[in-house]
Amino acid sequence: MADQFDVTLEDPELLLEVELTTNLIVAASESEDHLSQEEIDRILGIIP
Repeated sequence: MADQFDVTLEDPELLLEVELTTNLIVAASESEDHLSQEEIDRILGIIP
């Protein structure tokens, strides 16, 4: 009999969002000034 509570609690989209947010937090904490929009886009992997 299958255990109804044996489920995967992993949310790939949420994990990616947490990773991106963490990357921004680390970059901001290491920067002596505000991050520019270009720096933020680079960290998030956004290609203009």
